[in-house]
This record gives sequence, C-alpha cells and structure tokens, in this order.
Amino acid sequence: QVQLVESGGGLVQAGGSLRLSCAASGRTISTYAMGWFRQAPGKEREFVAGISWSGGSTYYADSVKGRFTISRDNAKNTVYLQMNSLKPEDTAVYYCAADPFLDLIVTYKAGSDGMDYWGKGTLVTVSS
Repeated sequence: QVQLVESGGGLVQAGGSLRLSCAASGRTISTYAMGWFRQAPGKEREFVAGISWSGGSTYYADSVKGRFTISRDNAKNTVYLQMNSLKPEDTAVYYCAADPFLDLIVTYKAGSDGMDYWGKGTLVTVSS
C-alpha cells in the first residue's frame, strides 16, 4: 500500500506561485508514474500533469503548459508541482496519484477506472 499526502496549498494572488508536494509512504514510488489532478468547485476532476517513474517524461494539460512544472525525487519518495503565473481559474483541490502506467494518468477522465493510489488533496485558491 502507498499513502500519499499532499501539502503546499493555500491562498495566493493571481500571478503568484505555489509549490505543491506529494509525500509517499508505505512503499517506494520509484516504480510508479505519478500525476497531479485537480477538481474545481462544481467540476469534474481533471488531469493536470504527469511524470514517468524515472522523471524522464512529463506531460501537461494544455491549460497549465508553460506555467506548471512536475518533478520528482525518488530518493525522497516525493513528487512536486511548481505552479507559476497562477490564475483564478486554477483554484481547485489538487490531488496526486500513483499508477504503474503513465498513459492512464495522462488520459484520465473523470468516471474512468481510478489510479492505484490517490492522496486526499490540498486546496489552492487564487484570488483576482
């Protein structure tokens, strides 16, 4: 079993930055692809960013491309999401997830089969 705990959320003004962390425990995540997802009020959960087990491949939703960066430190069993140039529409609960298959992370649609492991989320609020 893998437990994922997100942190780093908070209130930030538009144009600001936040760095989210996803700390894993229970077992190593070095063999898992990892992803960040978000769910805004009244909307379905959506894919934000994904990274391969080695960190060599990364993918982003079009809405965050060029502003967000996903990275991982397998030695620390942690995945990060650096969010720059934040916009009010980035306001959401952000979740990290682990799955053996990066393509399942990148092609995730709400209502589809879930990831192997999910965190409980951290709230990001961007004020205008």
